[in-house]
Amino acid sequence: MALIFPKTLYTLLALGWVASAVAQGTEEEDLALIYGDNSTVSIATGASQPLRRAPAVASVITAEDIAAIGATSLGEVLETVPGVHVSRASIRYAPLFVIRGIGGGSQTNPQVLLLQNGIPMTAMYNGDRGSAWIGVPVENIARVEVIRGPGSALYGADAYAGVINVITKTAADTPGTEAGVRAGSFDMRDAWVQHGGKWGAADVAAYLSVGSTDGIKETIGTKTIPTPGPLNTGYDAVDGSLNLSLDKWRFRANYKLRDNLQTGAGVSSALDPDSLGRVEELAGDLSWTDPAFAKDWAVGVTAAYLYYGFTYPTNLMLLPPSVKPPDGLIGGPNQWERQLRLSSNATYTGFAGHSLRLGLGHDDLDLYKAKTYKNYIFVGGVPVVTGPVLDYSDTDPHIRPHKRMVDYLYAQDEWRFARDWTLTAGLRRDNYSDFGGTTNPRLALVWEAAYDLTAKLLYGRAFRAPSFNELYGNNPVANGNPSLRPETINTAEAALSWQARKDTQINLSLFSYEARNMIRLAGISWANATEQHGSGMELEAVWDASRTLRLTGNYAYQKSIDEATSQDAGYAPHHHVYLRADWRFSPDWFAHGQFNWVADRARAPGDVRSPVPDYRTVDLTVRTAARKNDQWDIAFSVRNLFDAQVLEPSLFPVQIPGDLPQAGRSAWVQLSHRL
Repeated sequence: MALIFPKTLYTLLALGWVASAVAQGTEEEDLALIYGDNSTVSIATGASQPLRRAPAVASVITAEDIAAIGATSLGEVLETVPGVHVSRASIRYAPLFVIRGIGGGSQTNPQVLLLQNGIPMTAMYNGDRGSAWIGVPVENIARVEVIRGPGSALYGADAYAGVINVITKTAADTPGTEAGVRAGSFDMRDAWVQHGGKWGAADVAAYLSVGSTDGIKETIGTKTIPTPGPLNTGYDAVDGSLNLSLDKWRFRANYKLRDNLQTGAGVSSALDPDSLGRVEELAGDLSWTDPAFAKDWAVGVTAAYLYYGFTYPTNLMLLPPSVKPPDGLIGGPNQWERQLRLSSNATYTGFAGHSLRLGLGHDDLDLYKAKTYKNYIFVGGVPVVTGPVLDYSDTDPHIRPHKRMVDYLYAQDEWRFARDWTLTAGLRRDNYSDFGGTTNPRLALVWEAAYDLTAKLLYGRAFRAPSFNELYGNNPVANGNPSLRPETINTAEAALSWQARKDTQINLSLFSYEARNMIRLAGISWANATEQHGSGMELEAVWDASRTLRLTGNYAYQKSIDEATSQDAGYAPHHHVYLRADWRFSPDWFAHGQFNWVADRARAPGDVRSPVPDYRTVDLTVRTAARKNDQWDIAFSVRNLFDAQVLEPSLFPVQIPGDLPQAGRSAWVQLSHRL
């Protein structure tokens, strides 16, 4: 274990030692100013409850946590969660949230369900969250709740390796008006304003953020570029939200735009600085909730809408002229989606010791338009240039419009059958118009063994629905397969939560899973080609060394085996250590340090390259601790302080022989003002 104590870690330990010594002589301050309320969670059952008693292995990251670690995007937030590693796809350098070793062997990330305020943000083309979630800003996030493990018994499709719920701020979270600007490395420029207050009798919260970045320019080599060149990861961004609530009604709308979106290492590993994409997402939901609808009954109804549009101009470079003379292969795949989701739930507490939750819903998921521009056709599986770029939307499209209808119902009972024992049992049935039905159960036994010790035994089954591209895509090197079945996973977990001392909390979770019908390319078509099993553990500890210093750490271990080859499934780290120190070193200033050690990443079966190199990074953030209005706040952060080389695995060694370089040392400074 000596590897985890390089000079970078000694820096953090020194910070903690000095802070602990100084803290003994400073005035006592409430550490809630650093962490916020991370003791409750709602994602586990659909209702708020203490985190230690929740029937799931869950984590909560608050707005205060996000500010403390100096995160500027959702990916930087999630890297702090035990069992979660944020990797990168080569296309657009989109973040991949790899949970417990699942989700790293893809250019997309469909095995993780992303919710925004409880509503799925799934783009149906690839079954993931789409490119609108690249570089998502964090100023409007009140909290992020994460389930590590299955969640389909409550949330349905794609709650497979885990569930992430991003909860945006309400009027209560943003009293008054705050505006801020930030500038930093990679020509990062961000500005935002948010407000919370009253509009007549209604509570209102509004947020607008505008930003841009040139992106990291690390050098990468690909098979289609004779000389290695810089990555292309820049984009312009607009993010906005509106949250209105009046009595039992709530309306929320969220908008995301990623314009001039560059292609990362290229959509087919051809470095391409000139192709710029545009992605728009508009999400809205209207809900009515009555916690006292009738005696022992609480009722809620929600209607949600999502528009997602992904467009490229007609000059997307697939292969350069040097490989496919004279003009190269040029394309322009575009698609547009709209989704309508209707759901209702009811909770009945009339049975002694029981809380029975019932729900049903209908989803109308429509990829209603697609456009295909290109200068080639496939002949015998080989691309042949035909001349100028033309519209092939009718004759040879990359996909045709498709619609999916889903009906579902679920039941869940939380039964407190003894003073210290709670059994949660749930079952959900989903019926799909394109591939049939699937049923997914869950069981969770929670024992409050003592006032300071809670034990959990958990079982769940989950599924991942085939994406439209996997079912119906028209690409001769990756054909759709309408016969695909959903991926399934069965997971067993055991967890302990121990308040070792008044100032020390320790959590331990163990897990084992079996994944079936995993969808991979088999030759030139998608198929249910792989099965995988894995196991591991996650250990977390929090020590309040004083009222002004908190030390946090977690260690995650996992091993996943591809059953066809009996080899490591690859891509994900076997070991991941995260350490964090939060120190209020004066009444007006905080200092925060964090350390990441990512180690022992094997290649996928058949990939004979050396293992992906380990890396260790340190981040430092210093910020003011303003509490009053009419006050300026200042923050400064350095990421990857010691300029460590960070690489994420490339999937296709023939196309990208090396790996995907990540950002070296970078810094930003932020100024905000509250009115």
